[in-house]
Amino acid sequence: MLSHFDWLRRASTGAELLATLQYLAGDAETLTEDEPREVILSASSLPIDEELGSPPSALDGPCGRCWVYPRAPQLLYCPTCQTILADADRWQKITARAVIVWGYVNQVPSRVRARTDENATRVMARYLHDEQHFLVMLRHRDLQPWLKELVLYHGGTLKGLLQVCPTTGGRDSHMGELLCRLIRNEARFPLDRLRIRFFAVPHQVYDPHTYDRMGILTFDIAEFLRMLDMAVVFRSLLPPEEQKILYHLLKNEDSNEAQFYWGRLLNLLSREAKDMLNAWRIRQWPQPQIDLLYDLVRYVEFYQVN
Repeated sequence: MLSHFDWLRRASTGAELLATLQYLAGDAETLTEDEPREVILSASSLPIDEELGSPPSALDGPCGRCWVYPRAPQLLYCPTCQTILADADRWQKITARAVIVWGYVNQVPSRVRARTDENATRVMARYLHDEQHFLVMLRHRDLQPWLKELVLYHGGTLKGLLQVCPTTGGRDSHMGELLCRLIRNEARFPLDRLRIRFFAVPHQVYDPHTYDRMGILTFDIAEFLRMLDMAVVFRSLLPPEEQKILYHLLKNEDSNEAQFYWGRLLNLLSREAKDMLNAWRIRQWPQPQIDLLYDLVRYVEFYQVN
């Protein structure tokens, strides 16, 4: 019979993953975009126990999704898969900009285990796999405050690896396969300090060594939080249109043309934005580092500059 983690591995999209977590946790209430309820699932819960489906044949066969349990009458899927797929349609909007954090740590911290009503961030779902592994699903803009709170309460004792990856829509990657790849990737990291791996897009999970060589994948947690803070400053001081202009300018391989447009861009910017770009010496950054900054901008809020 399938365990809870087996069910999670069958989720093809982020919406299916959230629907599976909700179904297995037994939450009758539905999540809403305005007031999401946190879903907590533990591996110690009993797996769903049903009879096995019939062998595949021309006239019958098991569920077309899980390939284990019998199909519901007149349907291609078992009742469990049918419910998950129906619920997933409602969570598409919620999970369109969600991320998962797969943690492999020396011990799952109490802040992750316990439901914290006073928590300012909104955890959409948690899955506690064992004493060293957990899964958290967050809205992408809640990643920074969630990480800061984790470091604040457990930074002195928590060691291991946190892997952050956006959820998928099912076209580019399979969510269950991504989970398996994340677990596979954790084996090479010792539990000597807290690291974080930030996958800007799902396909990076399948080739992490290439992005590690670029220096844009694995960081100490303090370094990654500093980069998120830089992204906040960048997004706050530079309006969206100027961000686009700057990106195309930094990607321009013609140095003479880039120099010409650099001067014109500076005339459009505020004094604070000019000081930021000059202090960072952003024109000397390697291209992968520039791409990483723009990826992180999508994960942070901005503050109003007077």
